[in-house]
Amino acid sequence: MSLPDGLPDSQPAAPAGWADLPFFSESYPSIARALAGETRQILPPAPQRFAALEACPPEAVRVVILGQDPYPTPGHAHGLAFSAEPHVRPLPRSLGNIYKEMVEDLGACPPDADLRFLAAQGVLLLNTALSVPAGEAGAHAKLGWSALTAQVMARLSDRPRAFLLWGKPAQSYARYIAGEDHLRMISPHPSPLSARRGFFGSQPFSKVNNWLRARGETEIDWTGQGSGQKGAAS
Repeated sequence: MSLPDGLPDSQPAAPAGWADLPFFSESYPSIARALAGETRQILPPAPQRFAALEACPPEAVRVVILGQDPYPTPGHAHGLAFSAEPHVRPLPRSLGNIYKEMVEDLGACPPDADLRFLAAQGVLLLNTALSVPAGEAGAHAKLGWSALTAQVMARLSDRPRAFLLWGKPAQSYARYIAGEDHLRMISPHPSPLSARRGFFGSQPFSKVNNWLRARGETEIDWTGQGSGQKGAAS
């Protein structure tokens, strides 16, 4: 699907598999124009804006991790929530806390910041806003991305999936998840401001795998050390 006539070529087209969502015809045109007119540096770069959805078409999604907005530090965000390029050091602070919880929960964590290997296993790493001006966290929270998040949650309600809603912005989309057979895990955001209020100790990774195993599904290799996924992705 291409953008409607008259919209800036600098903005990416709707990702395959999701292009029929009403968002792309009703809301995205105005967002695309707003982003094209921005004088600030916008993160992630435009070609990576829909990377999470491109990596996980609806039929491939088994787990959804919903965050807030992209990292506002240039060179960090690449379109998947909480993930960053492999070379990023030190780790973004939220990701560092995720890895601390993963070590407590599973005994290990990935070797670097790149989580694209999780997307290859059906983990949709989505933010509630898909853009942010550099250095201005939350500045695009009201740009219009909320319609996309709501429609993605509704689309993924069609069969049982695991939904991990981290932080208040993510938790506000719980109402769009229909059905009773999903695994819903709601916790504070892993940021340094809130991780100690209930994210630490929530054991999201083992709980998701226990749920998948009980359903006869393949577990997620969260650390990238169990199936060669990490080596292939990075």
